[in-house]
Amino acid sequence: MDSRRLEAFTDGVIAIIITIMVLNLEPPRSSDLPALCESAPMLSAYLLSFMNVGLYWNNYHHLMHATESIDGRVLWLNLALLFWLSLVPFVIRWNKDTDFAVVPTAAYGIVLGMAALCYHLMERAIIAINGPGSRVAKGVGRDRKGLATLALYVAAIPLAFVSRFGALAIYVAVIAWWAAPDGRMVSRADREN
Repeated sequence: MDSRRLEAFTDGVIAIIITIMVLNLEPPRSSDLPALCESAPMLSAYLLSFMNVGLYWNNYHHLMHATESIDGRVLWLNLALLFWLSLVPFVIRWNKDTDFAVVPTAAYGIVLGMAALCYHLMERAIIAINGPGSRVAKGVGRDRKGLATLALYVAAIPLAFVSRFGALAIYVAVIAWWAAPDGRMVSRADREN
């Protein structure tokens, strides 16, 4: 099965997720700078979430271009990934409405961790279909970066109950770590285009 339709579907869903996130933003109640400063926590949360969803979209694009074929497992894992990413606007709104309380902060880590797990499992399913010599298998290797990301999210969830700022720092650190596109699967041809 070809991955182009799956990629197009995923592009559409991610565009909707980003649109919902921006629609959740409320403008300041007045036109002065202090009112804008009051919006800083929500704007920061939006930026964090936009970067997370954008990083998945970017790396997903490279994964699909390195993928030769997919099957039903990949379709279901892709849906699971999209399910967890679609919850990002919900947990961001929940955090905003509760001033980043402990449980919503931990829930943000659960959502991001589950998305990371689904992405990792999808990579493994693609490798199983295309074989150990495939571009994806060679590019991903043991996926230490992906597994370390999962470990960071697992650590951030209970940390949120001790230090919300510590958990948020982990979420920001993961974004910073992944900010450069994951070039493990980018071929020479992709770089030239």
